[in-house]
Amino acid sequence: MDNVVTNVVRACTFHTRALRHIRPLLTLEAAKAVAVSIVGSRLDYCNSLLYGTTEWNFNRLQRVQNTLAHVVFRASWSASASDLLRELLWLPIRQRVRFKLAAVTFKAKHSGMPAYLHDDIHDYQPTRMLLSSTAHLLQRPLVLTSVASRAFTIAAPTVWHSQSVNTRSADSFPSFKRRLKTELFASTYAT
Repeated sequence: MDNVVTNVVRACTFHTRALRHIRPLLTLEAAKAVAVSIVGSRLDYCNSLLYGTTEWNFNRLQRVQNTLAHVVFRASWSASASDLLRELLWLPIRQRVRFKLAAVTFKAKHSGMPAYLHDDIHDYQPTRMLLSSTAHLLQRPLVLTSVASRAFTIAAPTVWHSQSVNTRSADSFPSFKRRLKTELFASTYAT
């Protein structure tokens, strides 16, 4: 994943520098729109594959997002990046990866699409009536290696179980996304 992250960082840095040059000509709303559409989309593209990658890769991507937030606000480099991200309502990179993985899991679980992912996740069925029977949990397969823990079959239940029952029990995808982002945002920027 090091090469993938390097290419993403390179492309995002190029576009962030370009935005920095035209930023004085843009309103704040226009700068946000450009940042999200050009750089944010590159940070989010297939980012669920980054689940379980190294801290070094996450830190590189987070620096790109922090720089982008500084450029959007035209803030000094001493300004807190987390405050800027909170004001923009952007989740940090690690949380964006969790968000994407949870969203893909919700779609696979509820719509059955894509079929190859739907076949990899199974609802947890306890052998007797337990409190967890109504918790909307997924069955966790046995993990033999750290590399295997990055597979969708293992990562999806892990991320799914880290969400609250309220989030997991959403009945529609828009409702699930709203609850999930609210939960991740609150846990990230808890004061």
